[in-house]
Amino acid sequence: MSNFIGDWNALLILLLAGVLPNEIWRVIGLLIGKRIREDSELLVWVRAVATAILAGVIVQILLVPPGALALVPPLIRYTSLPVGFAAYLAARKSVPVGVIVGDIYVVAWTWWMI
Repeated sequence: MSNFIGDWNALLILLLAGVLPNEIWRVIGLLIGKRIREDSELLVWVRAVATAILAGVIVQILLVPPGALALVPPLIRYTSLPVGFAAYLAARKSVPVGVIVGDIYVVAWTWWMI
């Protein structure tokens, strides 16, 4: 069993150095977040910044795709965005539906073109 998991010392270091420092900030954010009103200017600003960052990442992935996505023809990548968005709207703003439909679109068209 120890060969499968690896050295327990390495796992302990990973836990202490990787997980705990991140979890502390998540707990602090949770405690502070309880006191912030949803319509406060700070939260509106944070939401706007998060949305802008997400939009930037999506555009970067579409224009300069990483890994295997680079093999997908640009037309399929570019048209998957409006297809996924249309599915998102049709499913009463369901993010999982939009993502899944966009993914299925890319996989189906790429498979058909190969």
